[in-house]
Amino acid sequence: PARHFDTRTTEPVSFFLSSLEELLAWQPDSNDDFNVSAVPLAQRQPSLRSKRPRTLVCHDMRGGYLEDRFIQGSATHNPYVFYHWRYIDIFVYFSHHTVTIPPVCWTNAAHRNGIPVLGTFITEWTDGEKLCEAFLAGGEEAYHAVSKQLARIAQHYRFDGWLVNVENTLSAAAVRNLPHFLRHLTAQVHSAVPGGLVIWYDSVLQNGALRWQNELNEENRVFFDACDGLFTNYNWKEEHLERTRGLAGPRHTDVYVGVDVFARGDVIGGGFDTDKSLRLIRQHDLSAAIFAPGWVYEHLGAENFLHNENKFWSLLAEYLPTHSICTLPLATSFSLGMGTSRFLAGKEEEAGPWYDLSAQEIQPLYMEHEGRLSTSCCLQDAWCGGSSLRLQGTISPSEERMAIRLFSLQMPAPPKLFLTLLYKLEGPHADEVAVALELTTWDSGTCHEGNVTSLPEPNGRHHPRFLPAPPPSLAKLLAACDRGSHGWTSRCYELDLQDCSLRDLSLLVSRHQPSPQETPFSCLLGEVRVLDAASVAASPPQVQSLMASQLWWQ
Repeated sequence: PARHFDTRTTEPVSFFLSSLEELLAWQPDSNDDFNVSAVPLAQRQPSLRSKRPRTLVCHDMRGGYLEDRFIQGSATHNPYVFYHWRYIDIFVYFSHHTVTIPPVCWTNAAHRNGIPVLGTFITEWTDGEKLCEAFLAGGEEAYHAVSKQLARIAQHYRFDGWLVNVENTLSAAAVRNLPHFLRHLTAQVHSAVPGGLVIWYDSVLQNGALRWQNELNEENRVFFDACDGLFTNYNWKEEHLERTRGLAGPRHTDVYVGVDVFARGDVIGGGFDTDKSLRLIRQHDLSAAIFAPGWVYEHLGAENFLHNENKFWSLLAEYLPTHSICTLPLATSFSLGMGTSRFLAGKEEEAGPWYDLSAQEIQPLYMEHEGRLSTSCCLQDAWCGGSSLRLQGTISPSEERMAIRLFSLQMPAPPKLFLTLLYKLEGPHADEVAVALELTTWDSGTCHEGNVTSLPEPNGRHHPRFLPAPPPSLAKLLAACDRGSHGWTSRCYELDLQDCSLRDLSLLVSRHQPSPQETPFSCLLGEVRVLDAASVAASPPQVQSLMASQLWWQ
């Protein structure tokens, strides 16, 4: 069927639904298998239920379903990718089709990094009026049928809920039922999808008129009260934020104040001035909805995209609370899900562009300190996948070393950890520095390294012991402990801990010798792993009942 497969190449594609009839007729189909997310939503801290202000990203690019619709990837040169997952809380895939089902590659990449993904249910213009009249103006069975279908679709494709955007006027009968529809949809999504969400876009008022309010007020509050949150329009001023904060009360973090990165209309700041908008939003302790951050790609072009993307997000970083990983194992090769070549074990396997967000790995913090440190992606060399992580900086004369945070962690430390690191030092100063991993822990008062008698280092900083050879039981998993290849150096470490919680995983770059000069460094990270020794030693579950379907031989 053309909906599920590209008519030109027969490749499986992601799709949308264009009408109320298509939505009501939708049934799970065996051709759907490719579109079901294969990656469960990773746990993270703090959870979305915490009262910390959140950051929602709404992806709207040229109508959607571009190269990202190819479920098994494509040979796209310089594609758009998003990878600052540590800094956001919710990802919305937006298009102007009636029912936007997020392309499965986005759900896979977001879930791997602990981010829930919402599709969009939109009605607009005169067609939207007719559609709303058809399902909202009658009895409850009509709008119950729509909300049940939307919840079933999210459950079937394994994404996490809906942004609801009614951009047309409503009759008195339709608007009377709208809060009931939202309440029923929210209940259906919550029961069908663990942690599911329904967010309402600030558009129509309780009298059915289409008038964007740029705030939460008495005209649109009835819709906010019926679901999990409100995404406001973009043309607000500070007085709108003050009124919103007052009216929202304890639910103030459920208001996502819209920021259009394209800065259309009368806005505080977009583009590289988006931080001006975020600063005000956070001063009022509200959540933010960053709309169309693909501006970086569309406006500034694909050529220098990765550099511009890092610049854009680093300008916002102080207003974006990050989140922590809270389960082990943690393993990543930092691949962005795209590249100019494919690498395996440090060797280029295949030259040529590729793009497949489902193959994106867990992404780190992208730390920046003006002039002292930059974190970026390197497409020219990698250990595995399409890219490695490049850390460049300078160690000042007064310091011996620099600790660069890669991941924030929040979990009880197991008694024994194994850690592995693959790296490559670059540049003229490569032989002047050494790199290692550092783990910090909470509660150093009761946290002891090794046996209980040894005192903890200040702040619970632990430098895991180097393992020249892996224990026999782990020889397969930690095969290359002291052997790299293709210029990459491989290191394994072990660490015994008692009564503490893991806090940060950092790369420690240190000088061999003290020096009166600054020491610049450049290091590629190819892979990092943090493993709980107990679960690593257990034998992996056996794969059973393997089936292959949908085969197409070419």
